[in-house]
Amino acid sequence: MSHTATTSHETGGKTPGAHPIVGHLVPTWLLVFVGTSLLMLTVITVAVRYIDIGEFNIVVALGVALVKATLVCLFFMHLRWDRSFNTLVFVVSVVLVLLMMAFLIMDTNQYHDTQFDGNAPNAESTLQANAPGAPVARFKPYSP
Repeated sequence: MSHTATTSHETGGKTPGAHPIVGHLVPTWLLVFVGTSLLMLTVITVAVRYIDIGEFNIVVALGVALVKATLVCLFFMHLRWDRSFNTLVFVVSVVLVLLMMAFLIMDTNQYHDTQFDGNAPNAESTLQANAPGAPVARFKPYSP
């Protein structure tokens, strides 16, 4: 079974079952706008790295990454013009990734008692033997 592209001048009109040469054309201004938006979001991601807003840095960085991934999927992977089932698959996968991240964040408090502020004890003894001025590891007490 051969799938050949046909044009209207070859067949005198549309042929049922024939594949079009292009699925859809995206205006150049839209691609330039999305590309510029992606560059600006990259600048924001780099700027957040240098601005200390506490633990909110990771939230901003992940939010910008989610927006960038959505723009790439919608416009460069043509998800905006594709079947709605593919959009559903994309949205479900993003929700599942967010759910997995939420479970991982909840799990970090499980191991809070075994976290050290500084170097691990075995690494600290090696550092003290080889580099006496290295900082000493201190146990980080758990405080809910």
